[in-house]
Amino acid sequence: MSEKTTRNRLIDVALRASGWTNIVDFEEDKNYDFTAVREYVTENGPADYVLFHNGRAIAAIEAKKLSLGPQNVLVQAERYSKGFNNGPFDFNGHCLPFVYSTNGEVIWFRDLRRKNSRSYKITKFHTPQAMEEMLAKDVDAYESWLDKNPVNIERLRPYQKEAIESIEDSLATSKRKMLLAMATGTGKTFVASALMYRLLKSGFAKRILFLVDRRALAAQAVGALAAFTPEPGLKFDKIYEVYSQRFRKEDLEEGEKYDPKVLPKEYLENPQPKHTFVYVCTIQRMRINLFGREGMFEWEKGDGDEEEDAEKIDIPIHAFDCIIADECHRGYTSTEEGKWRQVLDHFDAIKVGLTATPAAHTKAYFDDVVYRYTIERAIREGFLVDYDIVRVKSDITMKGFFLKPGEEVKIVDPTSGREALDVLEDEREYNATDLERKATAPDRNKKIVEEFAKHALEFEKEHGRFPKTLFFAINDLPHVSHSDMLVNILRDKFNKGDDFVQKITGSATVDRPLQRIREFRNRPEPAIVVTVDMLTTGVDIPKLENIVFVRPVKSRILFEQMMGRGTRIADEINKTHFTVFDAVGVLDYFKQATDFTADPPEKPTRTIREVVDAIYGNRDRAYNTKSLVRRLQRVAKNVSVEGREMFAQLIPDGDIAAFAEELPIKLDKEWAQTMKILRDGSFLDLMENYPRAKQPFIVAETKEDVAVSEYIFRGTDGTEYKPADYIITFEKFVRKNPDKIEALKILLEKPSQFTTKELSDLRKKLSSRPERFTEDNLRKAYHSELADIITIIRHAAEGDPLMTAEEHVERALVVVTKGKKFTQEQQKWLTLIRDHLIKNLVIEQQDFNTIPFSRYGSWKKADVVFEGKLPKLLTEINTAMVQCRM
Repeated sequence: MSEKTTRNRLIDVALRASGWTNIVDFEEDKNYDFTAVREYVTENGPADYVLFHNGRAIAAIEAKKLSLGPQNVLVQAERYSKGFNNGPFDFNGHCLPFVYSTNGEVIWFRDLRRKNSRSYKITKFHTPQAMEEMLAKDVDAYESWLDKNPVNIERLRPYQKEAIESIEDSLATSKRKMLLAMATGTGKTFVASALMYRLLKSGFAKRILFLVDRRALAAQAVGALAAFTPEPGLKFDKIYEVYSQRFRKEDLEEGEKYDPKVLPKEYLENPQPKHTFVYVCTIQRMRINLFGREGMFEWEKGDGDEEEDAEKIDIPIHAFDCIIADECHRGYTSTEEGKWRQVLDHFDAIKVGLTATPAAHTKAYFDDVVYRYTIERAIREGFLVDYDIVRVKSDITMKGFFLKPGEEVKIVDPTSGREALDVLEDEREYNATDLERKATAPDRNKKIVEEFAKHALEFEKEHGRFPKTLFFAINDLPHVSHSDMLVNILRDKFNKGDDFVQKITGSATVDRPLQRIREFRNRPEPAIVVTVDMLTTGVDIPKLENIVFVRPVKSRILFEQMMGRGTRIADEINKTHFTVFDAVGVLDYFKQATDFTADPPEKPTRTIREVVDAIYGNRDRAYNTKSLVRRLQRVAKNVSVEGREMFAQLIPDGDIAAFAEELPIKLDKEWAQTMKILRDGSFLDLMENYPRAKQPFIVAETKEDVAVSEYIFRGTDGTEYKPADYIITFEKFVRKNPDKIEALKILLEKPSQFTTKELSDLRKKLSSRPERFTEDNLRKAYHSELADIITIIRHAAEGDPLMTAEEHVERALVVVTKGKKFTQEQQKWLTLIRDHLIKNLVIEQQDFNTIPFSRYGSWKKADVVFEGKLPKLLTEINTAMVQCRM
């Protein structure tokens, strides 16, 4: 296609589609209004097109033929802008504010008004209205406002301010794509709300699109904006308009009844400069609005998030000034990632990505991570909690299992669920990757649950509550569901009814999964939930204290999202950490990994039709032929008898493997005949939807497993300690470092001076050590669930016996009261002192002003009862408590 033909067939058509309907050839001394003028003469030669709006020339276009790339010829349009002397503008020597270069398919654009502006690719020409709006924008003024008004919004944490400042600094350098990588649970939505407020307040943006990938997340975002107070006494949605789509009851939190403002359709079709708003929308809905129903995401179908009322709309590229894409690690397949990119690419807008897991393809799209807040830093600064590990080792998990001839097994038909007992005629071996996919040994799952139960019941006994727990199962398939098996085993083990253990997956058998998730988060039951990966993203369950991996995970993105379910703080239950029960070696697999993931898309990029079309068009024919051969061979291995009979009507003898093997030769010698088969609609449909042979699922009920579990302590630096190693490390620290912690030195060398202040300081200093010497961890290591911190330290330093707080207090009071007589009233006060010590380990004068002492007359009364000798008595008691000896 020549340049002239490219102009006529492609560029003129594109201009008219963007509102430049009046396209004329240049005439000397003629005035133009709303017009695209071809071959406009400038001092530096004729510009291919000059665009006029309201009688002013505002843009030059350099056109090239279709076969040429337009990026590097943008400089020619810039040259024409310098040679255009008939207009009212002058921007650093440029007399036109905007320039384009295009080959009819690809369009490059640059705003010349700023010296440091960057050129970039756009999908369509700007409409006349868009160009008028761009011309009215004063980016320098917007940047000046941001510079003069530092980020000072109430409740923003220091790192959240840093994140917003990083975005604003990037905007000052003309960046248009930026990525924020912030650990799960560190407030990405709050940061986005504050950022949107500042962009709107400064004028940098007027119309903002906030994209999410679940309707429930859209509802959460609308609720977050309604609750956000950027100015004293004013909520965000009272300052700026917030629009959304309609929500269903199950999209909302419990008790929420609001009906959000639905964005008027004309706001998308005909954006106006007077419009100032935030539109919260799902990526699925916007995809349909832009490209129609053929743009559906595979992961959307059937999960309850279909946008049934969405329709295709003609949306210009300037509809939004800024797009913030939440959870932008989405795009689990190459095809889906392409669809996700198309939505973002359609708009000429600043784009900000938010993610906890910056995948390689996400980073590639946004060019750069402008700010990163890691899990490690969040834990170190106290905004997330760390985890400890219980490794569950199972023989069958590690080795698989072997079935001998003559063994009885249960055969399950995965299509109908029909079960039958059978005696094996030959041996069969199932490795670890076959478990729960081709075969199962129920005893393996029982043993894993039993090891988990030991720790969970011990936790319940110590803390008075059962820890909320999330099990990750391998699958939830009809009739052979690993999730269902775990649910049944857990219900049998804990025997607390069906409500105590629930399944929440994307399966059609789960009723209202979003409601079930909210119940898990907000109510005491369920206490245990079994899922596959539905609870990996966009779900906030701060009270979650256990994660159990019975599912191998190879995707770094998925792993970090799963772990993110447990990192959130829950002060109401004094959550200090969560525990990971690893029954399949997930933590070992990711032990050497970093925060950054290079997870590749999982599925083929192209459909079978695209491969066949490439062969037909002789595009990289050898490669595409090999690709088709591989896909045919895959079909041959999986097709059912019924499928072979269907293929027999299309290829010789229905022998798919032979057809695949001979395909390269057939394409060389019988091109037309072979391509007729390959391009036949019936053949392509069958390749995409051929009947698969159903493999029977083996249940080896007689196979017994051996499983053991071991608690692993994890330091803040990632170092892992077995219990024995943890004890050795602690005892070595206590014996060699009393001078480094003043409270520790006082406890060991000056017990009479040890007070509540020293006790608090000691707990804080020990827990902030890289080894995390918390009271809870030390109790676990010493297998003494009620030992108090003083006896633990004395045991480590001097070998004194471990005691519970109650035993400790009783022993100290025996030492102090031995050989002394006390009146009945003094005995009552000693009982109060005893109860206080069991809870607090140390007692001081100010404690007598608190309940229950205050009910009996506080310090003044107590000192009278003890005849003025109470201070001396308390010193003796505290010394005895610290010394721990008889």
